[in-house]
Order: sequence, then structure tokens, then C-alpha cells
Amino acid sequence: MSSIPMRYRLIAALLALASCSPVAAAAETATKTAAEAAAKTEPTDTPHLPAPTGPHPVGTTSLHLVDTARQDPWVPEAGARELMVSLWFPATASGTRRAPYLTPTESRLLLEGTGITGVPSDVFSRTRTNAFTDVRPARTRRGLPLVVLSPGFTWSRSSLTALAEELASRGYVVAGIDHTYETFATTFPDGRVTTCEACRLEDVADFGATAVRSRAADVSFVLDELTGRRPAWRGGPLLDRSRIAMVGSSLGGASAGETMLRDPRVLAGANLDGTMFAPLPESGLSRPFLFLGQQAHSPGSVEDPSWDRDWRRLTGWKRWLVVAGSVHASFTDYDLLAAQVGVDLGSGLADTRSVEITREYVRAFVDLHLRHTPQPLLDGPSTRYPEVRFCAPPAATCG
Repeated sequence: MSSIPMRYRLIAALLALASCSPVAAAAETATKTAAEAAAKTEPTDTPHLPAPTGPHPVGTTSLHLVDTARQDPWVPEAGARELMVSLWFPATASGTRRAPYLTPTESRLLLEGTGITGVPSDVFSRTRTNAFTDVRPARTRRGLPLVVLSPGFTWSRSSLTALAEELASRGYVVAGIDHTYETFATTFPDGRVTTCEACRLEDVADFGATAVRSRAADVSFVLDELTGRRPAWRGGPLLDRSRIAMVGSSLGGASAGETMLRDPRVLAGANLDGTMFAPLPESGLSRPFLFLGQQAHSPGSVEDPSWDRDWRRLTGWKRWLVVAGSVHASFTDYDLLAAQVGVDLGSGLADTRSVEITREYVRAFVDLHLRHTPQPLLDGPSTRYPEVRFCAPPAATCG
């Protein structure tokens, strides 16, 4: 579990974007290649994300941040660590310009990186989002809580847009981070497009743990830039610095625990289907933590015992939930968007169900721990979401 075997990245489906999860890879090696995959629904030239359900319009902007105190961990000759960050926030009103999901170049590189053919190369650049680029953040008396999102390995920050828009519509500021040289494509304001240089290093021993530590440093730097004396975002003074959580998918989820250990500003963390490459210490982690994943991540998993190991080391509030019918991409936008463009990832969650489940359970988690609002949804199984099963090790089954 110390490195990420290259063979996992060779599954030619969108699922392979998050090769950092051996569970996901092992569960999907028997699936068709993306070129052979049949459409579940009639493909569309205009993929779209479901509208968020909260009362606020959603605004968004991007930041280019440079950590002059830190050399890039993957390409040292590049110099200082550079990051692109998207912010989603509750807005005072809707705007006139919807934010793009990806650029045409990013869409092409995403498809090339995953071996997907048979769809237009710019298809994901046409994805309809629900956030506007020309709006101002709303003010509240107490300040806006902050949720940091970290995507899966090779995935861009846009892969969690549906979740980000939902949280922003509910009054959160959301910061999604592109971890440079770990994505198939990251575009900088000067037109540079970086690709996945870290993919060349996957067979190096302890690659997963190295990547987790790097991401923890990225997150802490972004928090410094957003909450410091001179915040990089004009809405920085609106943030409530005492209410910060982190949510990540795949490698991003694996990085949540490490970030919490290193940075006490992060009060709660959620791991969406990610292998815990850097073990939690025997002394434990006492702040709230959520595991949310596919059934292959049930207790006693042979492919990935890291959740069993670290569950015992979580000493505070904790939940372990698995979603029947989900695949690795189900906790991102990609389960939904792949079906819309005619690529079958093998998911058993139809239409918008994967997005609905991820939004509801993550929102309940952050509402409980950042707003201290009771959340019965997290107390046990729900008839609204029968796919979601609660696990309570050492019991081997989830109910």
C-alpha cells in the first residue's frame, strides 16, 4: 500500500483518473475499455450539472497562488510551488456569465489521459455549470465557513464542482485546489498548461505517502493565503477562520487526515473513497472524520485494509458509510457526466443519484461540525437513501 502500481492507471475508462485507489482499480479491472463502453443514456453534446438546492446564487472565481517558501515537489526546476485554486461562494445575486467547467485543451487532455475515444475532444468544456463569474460574495453576521476540496490523482479541481456549488448555495465558501503536476491539465493565467509529471513517478516507493504530505502542504498554504492579514481573495475578510473543514476524493480524501494532523485549523475531514496512504498515528486523531465510499471499501476489504486500520485510530466523532451501486467516480462529477456523454463506468446509480448522495451526506457532515446543526441523516440508515449503508467495525457487514 506504499506505492501506486502503474497497472492501475491502465484501465481505459474515466475511472482510471483516480488511480490512487487500489480498491477502485481492482474492482474495475474487469470492466470494458472506454472505447468499447456502451452508453447508458442517449449521449449529449452539452453535459450539465444539476442545479444546487440551497437558497443562495453561486459565484466563483479563480486564484493563482505562488508559495515562494517552497520548491515544487515534482518538478524542482520549476521553482516555487504554484497552484490554481477555484473559489465558490454564496453570491448576492445571479450573474450573466456562467463559469466554464474546463477549457477545450483541458477537456482534450483529460480524454487523452484516460484513453477515452469516440466523443468530441472538447465535450467537457461545454459542460453547463451553475456558478457565475461576475458576482459579489454575500455577507453574513457571523462570517462564512470554509470547506477545502482536494480532487483525486490526475483529476482537476473541477471534478468536484457539483459538490462545491451545492455547498456554496448553502452558505459556504469552497476552495478547490489543482495540485500542480498531479493533474492531466492545469491552466495558468499566462496560458501555460501543466500536465501530470507526477504520473511518471508512480512506481517510486512510498509515492502515495509522499503525495499526501505534499497535498497537506498545499492545503495549509492555501489556508494561509485565504485567511492571512492580506488575503489573496477580496472576500477573505468575510471568512470565519474558526470554521474550516476539508473534503477530498481519492488521493484528496487520503490527504484529509494528514492535513488535519499537520494543521489544527482544519476542524473536520471527509475521505471520499480514497486509500489512506499515510497512516494515522497510533495516538489517534480526535477531530470528526467521515469515510464515504463504494462497497469495495466495506470493512475487512482485502484490496485496501487502510480504512480498517485507521478507523481504530479515529478517536472522535466518526462515520463509515458505503454506497451500494457506486464506483470510484461516483463521489465526483464524473459518474454523472460520463453517462451523459455516452461512457459507461459500470455505476449502478442512475441519472443524478451519485451527485445527490454525495451532496447530501457531505453537506450534513459539514453542517453538523461547522454549524453544530443536528443531522439525523448521519445517525443511521435513511429510507430516502437506501443505497447508503452504515458500517460499524469490527462487524464485517454494513446495514
